[in-house]
Amino acid sequence: MGTARVVFDRWDGRYAAAMADVRSSAVRDLFAAASRPDVISLSGGMPDVRRVPHALVEKAVRDALRHDGASALQYGSSEGRFALREIIVGLMGETGVRLSEDDLVVTSGAQQGLDLLAKVFIDPGDTVICEGPTYVGALQAFSVYRPIVECIETDEHGMRVDLLEETLRRVGPRGAKFIYTIPNFQNPAGVTLSAERRRRLLELSREYDIPVIEDDPYGRLRYEGGHVLPLRALDPEVIYLGTFSKIFAPGLRLGWLAAPRPILAKVLLAKQGADLCGSSFAQAVAERYMTGTAWRRVLADLTRTYGERRDAMLAALEEHLPADVAWTHPEGGFFVWVTLPAHLDTKPLLAEAVERGVTFVPGGDFFPAGMGSNCLRLAFCYEEPAQIAEGVRRIAEVLEDKLALYRAFVEAGAMPASPRADRSEG
Repeated sequence: MGTARVVFDRWDGRYAAAMADVRSSAVRDLFAAASRPDVISLSGGMPDVRRVPHALVEKAVRDALRHDGASALQYGSSEGRFALREIIVGLMGETGVRLSEDDLVVTSGAQQGLDLLAKVFIDPGDTVICEGPTYVGALQAFSVYRPIVECIETDEHGMRVDLLEETLRRVGPRGAKFIYTIPNFQNPAGVTLSAERRRRLLELSREYDIPVIEDDPYGRLRYEGGHVLPLRALDPEVIYLGTFSKIFAPGLRLGWLAAPRPILAKVLLAKQGADLCGSSFAQAVAERYMTGTAWRRVLADLTRTYGERRDAMLAALEEHLPADVAWTHPEGGFFVWVTLPAHLDTKPLLAEAVERGVTFVPGGDFFPAGMGSNCLRLAFCYEEPAQIAEGVRRIAEVLEDKLALYRAFVEAGAMPASPRADRSEG
């Protein structure tokens, strides 16, 4: 992967102390390797925008200029264009969430929403609660504000709310600023929070008077099973993050944040300090693209494609990985979480994988520190099924020698065996 060049920084000592705690995104760091034509990328959660018809996008751009004229090229409101917020209200209504246009703000992707919420809620030393593992971009957004991150273990049914309850009792009623969760097809684990656990999570949030942030980028990308109501549909106090990145195009950088209005007022103040307002032009293009039904046909095609790729990855894992390796079985989204025997570390294996022409993300990057080193995340959203199968085969080759050595140590009694996970449950 190359050797980083050490550069003397004459400004060291002038930076904010908080920057010392900010880690580079592991996924972003892999982009250079993944962009090589000979490399199969199973690392980045990139929507396959190649399947979005360019003619539809070109029409949306022309219509935005023709019908919205100068307003699309001008500054806009901090809340976002009203017409786009109307569309978002309609989209949310289809999932069971009732909103008005004044209950949300358009953001520069859901990632900006995470940063704004961190800015509004977190003081240095505050505790925030996340799933473990959790989205690396959330950890990066939160880390600038120097919190203590408590990770709650997940299983095949999502966050373990029994462990959440123990953590809330330990930190006390005022001890945590918020609970952050990705309940649908979680990034990176791919698991979905069960309906029973959703209800209990919300009961705990009310009991301990702690806000819940629901990040839902993948909710419309379901390949099996039935619709599960968003947390926001069950409790209007939930803070909800949505995005157009997975249903249209991440390059537009458009998302939204819905929250109780006192919180939304603080978010708007933070947003004005960050960017004044979002891109009026990008919003106008999205309005034109999302008007009518063509985008639904495109999304249906994407969903079928992602489902086929998910199936290809699961089949390849079953074929190539041995019995002492376990993985999740996502019902939607982009990711599979793979767990190796506890004494293995996937980070040093990544360089070997890149040499063999395949990338993944080591599991430790999805925790604040010191956990998940024996895990890795695989993305099935971008490569074709044949490439996915070949990529998994190459990863299995990288693992083969390490697993054989591990098993030899186990047989010799030098270390305990890891329990074999039931793959039928993830």
